[in-house]
Amino acid sequence: MADADLKLLYRELVSLEIELWDGIEGRLRAQYDLPLTSFEVLHLLRRRPGRRIQDIAEEFSITVGGTSKVVDRLEAAGLCERRANPKDRRSSIVELTPEGRKLVGGALKVFEEELELRIGSVIPEESVREVTAVLGTLRAAGRALDAGRKAAGQAPTAGRTTPKQPGRPAS
Repeated sequence: MADADLKLLYRELVSLEIELWDGIEGRLRAQYDLPLTSFEVLHLLRRRPGRRIQDIAEEFSITVGGTSKVVDRLEAAGLCERRANPKDRRSSIVELTPEGRKLVGGALKVFEEELELRIGSVIPEESVREVTAVLGTLRAAGRALDAGRKAAGQAPTAGRTTPKQPGRPAS
């Protein structure tokens, strides 16, 4: 494949991610004073209640330390709470509070509206499925490459230290 084509694809993917992130976060901050990183964690806890910090970190491919900081801020805001893990005393379970459930419910509507405006109204549903499948294949191949390098004792790829926010520090 032509080197220029791969570089162009890379630039388009990264630019799209940044623009999507900024657009969605802008609406969430304007309407709910909610950073997108916080929304993502709250949304995960709504979809899959009773997650450990480790589970959340793995879901988003971020560090446990970065995840813990996000959860600390959400807990301080009264949106989630930690409780003892009955299966493992060394960890805790993170759950939404009633206030957190209410906030994420409203924010989810804004999130879905923005996705529809920025993606759903632009490309047909079949294209959404195709692009999603291709991106999933690329991510799986990248994870396999990284795992192979790690198993071979090669230098690991740089890990994220904070939740994923292109071009800016954690919120």
